[in-house]
Amino acid sequence: MIVYAECSFFIPEAASLKEKRSVLKRMTDRVKNSYNVSIAEMDHQDLWQRTTIALVAAASTKDAAEREVRRAIRFLESNPEWELSDLTLDYY
Repeated sequence: MIVYAECSFFIPEAASLKEKRSVLKRMTDRVKNSYNVSIAEMDHQDLWQRTTIALVAAASTKDAAEREVRRAIRFLESNPEWELSDLTLDYY
């Protein structure tokens, strides 16, 4: 089973692409090192205060894949530097 999530975040404190990328890189690196998911920025690469991140997990059961994706999302949401504005989950 594959679980795919797209998370959109608003980064209110970012005043440049460099500041946005700093926050984004720090968080994606931590997710890659801590959770069994793949993660990448999918949209809004040229905007200072917005980003859309995709997370994908594959496992033998839907529950296991979804659990890992949701753990990573909870971690991303815990960052006070940004706010989750949209979340979608798909199952394949």
